[in-house]
Amino acid sequence: MAKVTIDGIEIEVPDGTTILQAARMIGPSVAPPAMCFYTKLKTSGGYCRTCLVEVTKGSDKDPRPMPKLVISCRTTVMDGMVVTNQLSPRVLDARAGIVEFLLLNHPLDCPICDQAGECHLQDLSYENGNYTTRTDFERRTFEKIDIGDFIQLHMTRCILCYRCVKVAEQITDGRVHGVLNRGDLSEISTYIKEAIDNDFSGNMIDVCPVGALTDKTFRFKSRVWFTKPVDAHRDCDKCSGKVVLWYKGEEVLRVTGRKDEWGEVDEFICNTCRFEKKHTADWSIEGVRNISRHSVISANKYKNLVKPNEFHLNDIKAITE
Repeated sequence: MAKVTIDGIEIEVPDGTTILQAARMIGPSVAPPAMCFYTKLKTSGGYCRTCLVEVTKGSDKDPRPMPKLVISCRTTVMDGMVVTNQLSPRVLDARAGIVEFLLLNHPLDCPICDQAGECHLQDLSYENGNYTTRTDFERRTFEKIDIGDFIQLHMTRCILCYRCVKVAEQITDGRVHGVLNRGDLSEISTYIKEAIDNDFSGNMIDVCPVGALTDKTFRFKSRVWFTKPVDAHRDCDKCSGKVVLWYKGEEVLRVTGRKDEWGEVDEFICNTCRFEKKHTADWSIEGVRNISRHSVISANKYKNLVKPNEFHLNDIKAITE
């Protein structure tokens, strides 16, 4: 076990724990943001640099501070380490610069983007970005390509976090897409324009932190804050069958995996559950989804209207009127 202090709060964690994981154990108030790290995807992290922190004391054995900021998702803690995140002017300045870089080519199309309202880049830019930019030039654009029947790729919005590539490598039966080219020409694309059609490809949508990969079956049907998320499950021979149904009235507009407080999916779901089971009769309803209070989705405050053990089909109509 190792003791580490983050923003003045000490915690004891198992050896091998990263600074980011230790900060998350303390809570959101000290946890650095992360756009590329994903707990359930091996080798994720180290790409976006948004989780930079300052190590003011290396360890009890070697108390010297680390001369440069380090990425918390790849740096393991040492006994006696002291880390500053929100309390470090160096970190806040560097993070604002990183946000500026991420937004250099990102289009300002939030009003028409299906990811609006649950976009990690929106949260990151609001909490850590500057109000102005120092650049004024034409944004990078890419030709639109068709990657399948269910997933829409908007490469102009992509921040190259590699999450979708990790999903394809680790939980699908064959990856046909990846990062092509280098430098500012780098893009997510399919090899020789192959379609992405494996059973778990829809999870690329759930892990994407921006609006680069969106659900074709949900596009432009509703803003996410007008929908009502409900926990449900079914017996599925491919996945756990534990999902969130997003209702508008009595219609299921989309099906997604369940996410934790860090926006990461608890259990990946198959395409059958995600795209083909969009009727209430297909599911066993558990109750309304507990949404984080800071999320725009919680603005309707619908979750206080019913109790989970009293929830049934008639309540869907009641909470959406």
